Amino acid sequence: MTHRISLQPGDHQFEAGDDQTVLEAALGAGLLLPHGCRDGACGACKGRVLEGSVDHGRHAAGALTAAERAEGMALFCCAKPLTDLVVRARTVSRADEIPVRKLPCRVQKLQRLADDVMVVDLKLPASENFTFRAGQYIDILLADGQRRSFSIANAPHDGGHLELHVRRIDGGRFTGHVFEAMKEKEILRFEGPLGSFWLREDSQRPIVMVAGGTGFAPIKGIVEHALHIGLTRPITLYWGARKRSGLYLDALARSWEAALPGLRYVPVLSDEAWDGRGGLVHQAVLDDFADLSAFDVYACGAPAMIDAARDSFCTRRGLPADAFFADAFTFAQPAH
Repeated sequence: MTHRISLQPGDHQFEAGDDQTVLEAALGAGLLLPHGCRDGACGACKGRVLEGSVDHGRHAAGALTAAERAEGMALFCCAKPLTDLVVRARTVSRADEIPVRKLPCRVQKLQRLADDVMVVDLKLPASENFTFRAGQYIDILLADGQRRSFSIANAPHDGGHLELHVRRIDGGRFTGHVFEAMKEKEILRFEGPLGSFWLREDSQRPIVMVAGGTGFAPIKGIVEHALHIGLTRPITLYWGARKRSGLYLDALARSWEAALPGLRYVPVLSDEAWDGRGGLVHQAVLDDFADLSAFDVYACGAPAMIDAARDSFCTRRGLPADAFFADAFTFAQPAH
């Protein structure tokens, strides 16, 4: 059975099957809704069900609270229609503004920056013009149809290649291959660009960026884009890791303070004593900002970090919900 979905703003109409989420059906209809992890973890796709009912599916409790569900909110990446629907997203744009494509690429460089972090540099076909927004991600397409998602760590103006920061996951099928068997000149296939985690250039609000671990990758792309366009909005960048080795591009981040006036970089370590900031990275933001009501926040990292940041920034520091942009990193279960 299919269900008719009316999407606001813009009065868009499309259909969704019983096994499709609202987001999947919208993307299939060429409509781009805010989204990030597609796993019910980051909350980027949250919207309101105005009419009809949905199966909310599995999701992180912090991404959609019971109170929000009672108010008619849903996560469109995991909500499936049970009836015809009228729904409202924060924004709606045409997905074909930047087309999602499947392309081959070639591994042109592998660089290990930490014991568990590999930079994979992918060369794009010279005949293809692949466009993306800084902060978006791609899916690496495996031979059996499975996918692995990685943020693009370079900015769009630095075209012709894609930089990925791959963290090794114990038992991880693809990450194990990256660290143990991948060679330069290997051919991969990917689909992208994906996600709605990118810099909102139409805003004039100062920016707080929060990265956890390899959540630094899309933040790096956004900062490099800000450098390229000469962004003048103040930026405070917090990068959290357990140990110093987790700040695998610390010198680069420090160099941005001189390159981009108004940028302040704050590294934070949770499990190692040092002469810098300690504790959890979102707590460092809370310690520094008594009021976030006039800011935009961009956060990328593990779902637990995203949940903690969203909850504390919005409820304790006045950050508007629509000024919190997030991308939560989730990992495929190592069962293959």
